[in-house]
Amino acid sequence: MSDYMSKVLAFDGQVKATALIATRAVGTAQVKHDTWSAATAAMGRTMIGTQLLASSLKGSDRLVVQVNGDGLGGKIVAEANGAGQMRGYITNPHVSLPLNENGKLDVRQVVGTNGSLTVIKDLGMKEPFAGQVPLVDGELGVDFTYYLAVSEQINGAVGVSVLVNPDESVRAAGGFMIQLMPGATEETISEIEHRINQIPLVSSLIDQQENAEDILIRLLGEENIKFLEKMPLEFHCDCSRERFSAGLISLGEEELEEMIHEDQPAEIVCHFCNEKYSFSVEELTALKAEITNK
Repeated sequence: MSDYMSKVLAFDGQVKATALIATRAVGTAQVKHDTWSAATAAMGRTMIGTQLLASSLKGSDRLVVQVNGDGLGGKIVAEANGAGQMRGYITNPHVSLPLNENGKLDVRQVVGTNGSLTVIKDLGMKEPFAGQVPLVDGELGVDFTYYLAVSEQINGAVGVSVLVNPDESVRAAGGFMIQLMPGATEETISEIEHRINQIPLVSSLIDQQENAEDILIRLLGEENIKFLEKMPLEFHCDCSRERFSAGLISLGEEELEEMIHEDQPAEIVCHFCNEKYSFSVEELTALKAEITNK
């Protein structure tokens, strides 16, 4: 099944909801970072939650989520844009743990329960919007839900889920976001809560070949839904040699001179995709000359 996102209105406009399949995108990130099971689940859930938050953005507008907890995985960062492109990384990719008491991948141990979830929205304005909340759970679904309630004053629910194969590859990944509009009735809220409590893990539904629309129907009831749009999703990293060249120039003459003096090529690795960029001494000298001649 291809990665994509589906958006709906429900209960006569009382509810907005999005569900997505991200198995390939999370799988690509797993391969690029060689993450182990528990780290894969934490990174994947962060990527999925980030794409859900970015579902209201347009085109190149982008959103970055930073999860800074006290867990074994260290910092987790994900980025998504309004065009359905996402990427992510985890500081410590090689975390594999016994299953938790519920028989699930122990994401809480990877993320931690003390720390923060920060959301930065770049909407092409002078200053990006940033919101931060403390981690309240560490499994990430509840943490994204808490962010919506506190930073954006939107009540609702976020579910994020990743299923990993014994060989560390990603078997299924996806999630949903339900947003209650002002004026949502107690009856509507009660029905949605009941449905959320009944739904199996999203990744297990995807593994059984259910699509995003099937998941939304489970969450909201087919008779209550008006389907709005679908959008393809993909792992995409926009790193480039030109971008890293600009980054080297921004270091300044003094630091570039030190690198040249070492008489070794400089290697830069992209955090998001592990692509390596090597700059020879001659190239470093040319970059320094650009600064000198400005």
